[in-house]
Amino acid sequence: MTTVVRTPGDSVLVRRPSPRELHPVRTHRRRRALEVSLALAVPLALVLWWQLAAARGWVDDRVYPAPSTILADGWDRAAAGDLWPDVWATLQRVLAGYAVGTAAGYALGLLMGSLSLVRAALEPLLDALYVVPKLALLPVFLNMFGLGEGPQVALVAATVFFFVWISTMSAVMAIPSGHRDAGQVFGASPWQMFRHVLLPASLPAVLVGARIAAGVAVLVIVASEQIAATNGLGHLIFDSRALFQNDVMFVGIVCVAVLGVVFSELVRLVGRLLTPWAPRDRGRGQS
Repeated sequence: MTTVVRTPGDSVLVRRPSPRELHPVRTHRRRRALEVSLALAVPLALVLWWQLAAARGWVDDRVYPAPSTILADGWDRAAAGDLWPDVWATLQRVLAGYAVGTAAGYALGLLMGSLSLVRAALEPLLDALYVVPKLALLPVFLNMFGLGEGPQVALVAATVFFFVWISTMSAVMAIPSGHRDAGQVFGASPWQMFRHVLLPASLPAVLVGARIAAGVAVLVIVASEQIAATNGLGHLIFDSRALFQNDVMFVGIVCVAVLGVVFSELVRLVGRLLTPWAPRDRGRGQS
């Protein structure tokens, strides 16, 4: 806060510290509490409005069951053990495909970001494949791997690969040349150059791409399970809709939402643990 103190023939600017500067911890806690309250209040308000609309008959509860009905049905299915096999099937496919796609995307992105000739040879082909809708590749994977888990895992891996590849290649290319020159001056070996220059400089951007890929992986596997699977949350949603079991359908949708949020937040947490020097990708705790 800045005030002007006027004296005869002169003016003096006096700056007084703001409450945020005087009490930074208290201000941070209040801001954090406000952010958490807003994050909880918005979805809670929507759920309460939905519950009221179903109770008053503003919407057809046969098509849009009340949240209380969805919660009760989900609890019953979980208690009976009918829900967990589908959750586990989807989770296994996501984890397997995500691991394969991340490893392949990071390795190739690192190679193409470091070697211009490799980038010139492969980038046009990968750019063309990137714009192909990944669900369009499902028949190809079915022909390659047959029925079973192979096509589902391959589809997730292909989707994740492109996100990680692009973020890794861009991050490596964006490393200032002075970083590489410093490593060469000190006689760093290829492994030391990777360990002490390329990895720490590129990892924050790579992990942002990996977090985006985590959410997209869940979207893709659910769509794939609706087409070519006999279990999983995608199959549960599609099958229950065909049988007009809309409460079960919404149970599956809620499970997908929770799975996607938890998976994405786990990737974010791993990223923060691996890159404590990097700025956070959200403005939490900041004003």
